[in-house]
Amino acid sequence: MSSDSAEPVPPVGPPTLWEIFVSFLVIGAVSFGGGIIAYEKILLTEKKRWLSDDEFMAALAISQTMPGLNAVNLAVLSGDKLRGPLGSVMATVGLLIPGCTFVMVVGLIYLQSADHPVANMLLTGVAAAATGLLAAITFRIGRRQLTNIKPLIIVAVTFFLMSFAGLSLPAVLAIMAPVAIFLYRPKKD
Repeated sequence: MSSDSAEPVPPVGPPTLWEIFVSFLVIGAVSFGGGIIAYEKILLTEKKRWLSDDEFMAALAISQTMPGLNAVNLAVLSGDKLRGPLGSVMATVGLLIPGCTFVMVVGLIYLQSADHPVANMLLTGVAAAATGLLAAITFRIGRRQLTNIKPLIIVAVTFFLMSFAGLSLPAVLAIMAPVAIFLYRPKKD
């Protein structure tokens, strides 16, 4: 068997705190908006193989139920799974440093030139990029679920209600959560 077809070997033992910090620092530096979760998935399950796909999905599901940003919650949970409370701190601090620094610098620049057309074009470009990254991670994480008709209907109706009907997120959740719960209710044998 050639070495080209062999799968990468997972690292032996848990990563060091420094490895966790640097890895999440890189994620925070190269991603923005919804793309952070995509980069976390790639780092944790594909590149470093610190978590299995199931462990990542479980951490993502839990992070969505916690208050705060999903990406930060995911860093806290992943860091804790890898190295306990200190791992959580290192992952979270590493993830937040680049974004906080960027936002502070851009915020200060924007205060000086809020009415400049280039500033507004840049913000529009950032919003478009974040939307694209979020769509990509949604597809990457959910592609197995999006092969069935029920999830496709839920996604399509949710998209329609938010994009074309102009309903707010709470209104869409009030409509779609009961529908999803009904569609995925446990079946009696």
